[in-house]
Amino acid sequence: MKDLLLITPPFTQLNTPYPATAYLKGFLNTKNISSYQIDLGIEVILEIFSKKGVTEIFNVKPENLSENAQRIFALREEYIKTIDEVIAFLQNKKPTLARQICSMNFLPEASRFNQLDDMEYAFGNMGLQDKAKHLATLYLEDLSDYIIENVDENFGFSRYAERLGRSANSFAELYEKLQSEKTFVDNFTLEILDKKLLETQPKLVCFSVPFPGNLYSAFRCAQYIKNHYPNVKTAFGGGFANTELRDLKDKRVFEFFNYITLDDGELPIELLFENICHSEQSEESLFKRTFLLENGEVVYKNNSERHDYKQAEIGTPDYTDLPLDQYISVIEIANPMHSLWSDGRWNKLTMAHGCYWGKCTFCDISLDYIKIYEPIATKILVDRMEELIEKTGENGFHFVDEAAPPALMREVALEILKRKLVVTWWTNIRFEKSFTRDLCFLLKLSGCVAVSGGLEVASDRLLKLINKGVSVAQVAKVTRNFTEAGIMVHSYLMYGYPTQTEQETIDSLEMVRQMFEMGILQSGFWHQFAMTAHSPVGKNPEEFGVVPHLKEITFANNDIEFQDKSGIDHSKFSFGLKKSLFNYMHGICFENPLQEWFEFRIPKTKIHPDYIHDCLLEEENFNTKPNAKIIWTGTKPLANFFTKTKKGNSWEMATLTFHEKTNSFSINLDKEKANWLLEIIDNIALSKQNKILNFNELKSKFELNFDDFELFWYSKPIQTLKDNGVILSL
Repeated sequence: MKDLLLITPPFTQLNTPYPATAYLKGFLNTKNISSYQIDLGIEVILEIFSKKGVTEIFNVKPENLSENAQRIFALREEYIKTIDEVIAFLQNKKPTLARQICSMNFLPEASRFNQLDDMEYAFGNMGLQDKAKHLATLYLEDLSDYIIENVDENFGFSRYAERLGRSANSFAELYEKLQSEKTFVDNFTLEILDKKLLETQPKLVCFSVPFPGNLYSAFRCAQYIKNHYPNVKTAFGGGFANTELRDLKDKRVFEFFNYITLDDGELPIELLFENICHSEQSEESLFKRTFLLENGEVVYKNNSERHDYKQAEIGTPDYTDLPLDQYISVIEIANPMHSLWSDGRWNKLTMAHGCYWGKCTFCDISLDYIKIYEPIATKILVDRMEELIEKTGENGFHFVDEAAPPALMREVALEILKRKLVVTWWTNIRFEKSFTRDLCFLLKLSGCVAVSGGLEVASDRLLKLINKGVSVAQVAKVTRNFTEAGIMVHSYLMYGYPTQTEQETIDSLEMVRQMFEMGILQSGFWHQFAMTAHSPVGKNPEEFGVVPHLKEITFANNDIEFQDKSGIDHSKFSFGLKKSLFNYMHGICFENPLQEWFEFRIPKTKIHPDYIHDCLLEEENFNTKPNAKIIWTGTKPLANFFTKTKKGNSWEMATLTFHEKTNSFSINLDKEKANWLLEIIDNIALSKQNKILNFNELKSKFELNFDDFELFWYSKPIQTLKDNGVILSL
């Protein structure tokens, strides 16, 4: 028996668990509250995409099938025969199957395979395993297309019945759907749910609903619990509630859920546990940010005076109970960043709660999950990394920050290197000037393989209006620094921001084209601006030149329909922007005129063709900050001493030879300075646990023996060490 059952309803990701329940379970462990967690999404997917499940798919009587669906139905025995093998391959259990899959005579093929004309240039540099994963993904998508057409129109691998949750200002449509017959996916979901309920016998079931695509299934599961286990209480929290349900009024919601909690879930759930599971109850039950039904009315209770827990107090995420070896890696499209999201399993952690910037006008900065900024102490964070490595056997980490703070990233990288951990990690950032060449190189050494960040609208006027705090030139320099360090860069791109002109849209595309052509961006994605209720634009639309179309809110309230006073139909740019970006990501078509991507007339760009190139031309910086940390990242060099003679004068010299992982190089110094450097390496080496020296301290040590430290520091030999990343100033 468990006190709490934590559920992520279908569907989120196929390759790794959504982390909310693991975070909550880790916290509940610190309070000795017994809990069990399930990711219904992966469990349902594995049931549907099995020999038994696919057989059931084809047992549904087909009616008025499209030509593509007819082909899939005709090949049904091949799908039934191969499905278990394909799933095992995508779970990395049968890697040798890759050769069979790539033979192109193993998998049945329907319309999704029509895109294979592009496969050679998209996957030409990728290995056999990745090609096979892509083909297996197309195979699953063909089956998905068949399910949507003939079995369950709401199906989707990373969402289910998403339309019912998107900006559902009224609960009526979703409520009506819940009164209808259970769907094909519902039957699988509820069968698994019932087994888990019988096994765990919880007193409280908590649903974490991050996205609109999880909403319907959460309600369907809660409905089942109310009908079959009426004594079990149900609660609903997570990203969807936090952003969409702050104006909840419809009492019908509480036919399914007893409680809906907002924002950080630790304290609200602890209080629910105390109210439900403790027999000795106080005169008045205490709640934290919780909706419930009282005397037939929806009330919001926040009557506990207890403060939310600090990040240091919430424990290490606990992935126990989740079938970590059952998740499947897929490669949907040839986008390098999307492959990180969907391929491989990642331990999810957060460097800091909230956003340290918290000013972007399109963002929900009024909500606690962004507004309340609290970084985690470096040692605690890396302790949690080590604990997760031990418990999960995985050393890959995705830091799910709104924007990871550069200073904290630096300290985490140093701690990883000091502990000699072998990890792979990636995160979301702001492209701010703190990301110097040296910092990017340090992050790479610590295991950082990718960053994603918002260039948004690549226009300085609009970036200022967005209050992004960066310029296009600054973004270009930062992406160059990451790229030169060997860290992949993905950029979020936006079009249709209020007051954006057609000229600015085309100029933004030209900026993006140049950044890909210069090789300083490797991945990107365009999305059209959406106005949300909790952003500065949504709260003060008149200041941004938009007219909102407001509706009565009784259920969800986030995305707001609006009209831009400019009258421009920004959606018409969508296809051309995305098509051009797809080609730029593959390193082609840079020479094509921008007009070729659009079927309507566009203005000529006003951006100079060398704009980004010129942004990257900068003088060598001879200003090292006095408090900059000086780090030695290399091995100790081999020293060869010799005597140099010129015009009758002789002096002692040394050649220091450095053997790094991928190269070797040498520098020459006079003997005394070479010996000083050899001695000082022990003080600034990353492998040592002693205090790291800063620039001023290093200068003082040098000047105990020599003059002109600046002349030494900016000399050609030391510059060679800097160029090779052996000495970093941070």
